Amino acid sequence: MFETVMVPTDFSNYSQKVLEGVGGLPGVKRVVLLNVIGPSDPKGRVLDPQARLEEAKKKLADQAKVLEAQGLEVIQRAEPMLGDIFWKIQEVSDEEGVDLLVMGPRGKGFVEKIFLGGVTKNVLRYGDKHLLIMRYKTPEGGDDLEEYSPVLTAKVLCPTDFSEPSDEAIGLIQGMKGVREAVLFHAVSSGESQEHVDAKKKEATEKLNAVKAEFEKAGIRTSVRIAVGGPAEEIIAAAEDEDVSLVAMSSHGKGWRKQLIVGSVAYEVSKNGARPVLVLRAGKSS
Repeated sequence: MFETVMVPTDFSNYSQKVLEGVGGLPGVKRVVLLNVIGPSDPKGRVLDPQARLEEAKKKLADQAKVLEAQGLEVIQRAEPMLGDIFWKIQEVSDEEGVDLLVMGPRGKGFVEKIFLGGVTKNVLRYGDKHLLIMRYKTPEGGDDLEEYSPVLTAKVLCPTDFSEPSDEAIGLIQGMKGVREAVLFHAVSSGESQEHVDAKKKEATEKLNAVKAEFEKAGIRTSVRIAVGGPAEEIIAAAEDEDVSLVAMSSHGKGWRKQLIVGSVAYEVSKNGARPVLVLRAGKSS
């Protein structure tokens, strides 16, 4: 499904951890490892541009070994930053035919209270490639990063608002190799009365049960979950309650306009959730 994957790296511990799990992504064969070299820091150890490029290439080669050990072909790109880092990521991903971007939520020098760093935020909001934002558990009092599950697709939460983009995302997850268990989820976010809410819940359950039957035909153990409340908040709560390994959702829902800006629900889940999030871009079937 995702044959060519790009991992932008700043050589932080988080970037290193992301690399360790790339080989487990469904269908990945080729990884583009990108480092964007920013402007010189007067306090930095290396100031000469050529020396900084050579240093970046050496670090890329070291990180490439982690990917090659997973049986992956690796393309190493060290690129100077011209303008915003996001545009360089977009440019290189277009050049290399990338299907999926894999990033951590933050890079070097992050402030703990900032949920989503500037680069990842811009890729999420303005990018046109499928995006996997990796997150890990941090044991209390420690600096180690631990996966929520050894297999990223072990248990996947699949939110839907029954829009065309959501249906497309659900179809992609159903066809994804390695998905062992799925939780089909819908949040009822409005209703003029309790009767109206109950009617919506019943209708949603019927629709999800129909999708469940298709997932089970594909050999995926599947359950259905309905909640009442704000979609983003309920998705985040369900992910924790179900202890999922991944949240996979469309970049847009009902009423989306064909533009390169992510929908509000996908943005809030990606920003505030604690679990890895796979944002599947509406209108891209692979």
